[in-house]
Amino acid sequence: MQPEDAVAPVIRSDEEGSFARSVLAERHPSLIQKVRDAFPYGPEQHRALDALLEQATHGVIEPLPPGAHDAPQWQAWGRDHFGESWFDVPFLWAESYFYRRLLEAVDFFRPGPWQGVDPFRPFKQAELHTEEADAELAAVDRLAPLPADDQAQALLLSSLWGNRADLGFRISAGGEGAADADSAIVADDSALLWSLLTAGAPATVCLVADNAGRELLPDLLLIDHLLRHRLAERVVLHVKPYPYYVSDATTSDVIDCLRRLRTAHGAASQAGERLWTAMNTDRLAVRAHAFSCAPLPYADMPDDLSADFAAAAMTVFKGDLNYRRLVGDRLWPPTTSFAGRTAYFPGPVAALRTLKSDVVVGLDVSTEAALVAGPEQKWRTSGTHALVQVRR
Repeated sequence: MQPEDAVAPVIRSDEEGSFARSVLAERHPSLIQKVRDAFPYGPEQHRALDALLEQATHGVIEPLPPGAHDAPQWQAWGRDHFGESWFDVPFLWAESYFYRRLLEAVDFFRPGPWQGVDPFRPFKQAELHTEEADAELAAVDRLAPLPADDQAQALLLSSLWGNRADLGFRISAGGEGAADADSAIVADDSALLWSLLTAGAPATVCLVADNAGRELLPDLLLIDHLLRHRLAERVVLHVKPYPYYVSDATTSDVIDCLRRLRTAHGAASQAGERLWTAMNTDRLAVRAHAFSCAPLPYADMPDDLSADFAAAAMTVFKGDLNYRRLVGDRLWPPTTSFAGRTAYFPGPVAALRTLKSDVVVGLDVSTEAALVAGPEQKWRTSGTHALVQVRR
């Protein structure tokens, strides 16, 4: 533990009215119902979901069944938490374990008819086949006339905002929405990010993915730009080894998105073909390290994963959960140094994140004051603000 950790409380879910408590008390029960409705599970799975709902809302945390393949690992991770209320343990741990127990309830890992069936797949698939997704992919055609640097920045910001500000939104000429989005970026190191990627250098870039569906599409288009313009010779896309946090991307989700790109029209389809070929030639590689689903900060990552990141010219962490794990899921003062919180990381690191939880660091004093005094009092959790932070 670093010295400053002692003065930054770990986020828990025991405070009435807190964002963390609402996730455990409201979002998780609702998700159990959505999963139940999405598949024709049998009585055994329904009983297990009922038990999880009761345990997560009114009971205490129980270990995985002894026969679970990862029971020893979770026994070690949870040795201080079993027997406690879900609301009294660290929020990050409780969230992670909830999703592991949900997979247990629907027999995701157990040999049988439900083994390997992603309980969140219908939600991810639905996002890829909407009018909004069609419009976003069609907007890629409008990038072609722009200078390469402008294309890069538009793709970066589209990846940053995900569903809230799609690519069409970003490149609409003079659109007021684009200006609003720019003003909602509370820290912007994008110029530094681009300065660290030199065209033609034999560099590897790691991108640690967040969500699947519509949010993964702009991530893939950004990767295509990096490869096409030789800002990276190779990109390693880190995804989850199994379904996690509802919409987190797995290898199957990457393939679904590549297929969606290839069946689009115009420039989006061309990008899909290039990315497909890049996977064939290993210029685009997919990694699914077990630590990606660990209930721990990246400061505790194993040596092999640290070595992967150390070999990269830059590692880009996408999304809110990855940010929490990157800087530590604690109530840091917002002016805490991002560079300081990521000093342990073995190479240059960037965060592209829309604010959807209480954790934030790296703000300057004036920005924090303006946010605190502003009309949006839930700016930390509402998804209305974002940041691009880089430590060289």
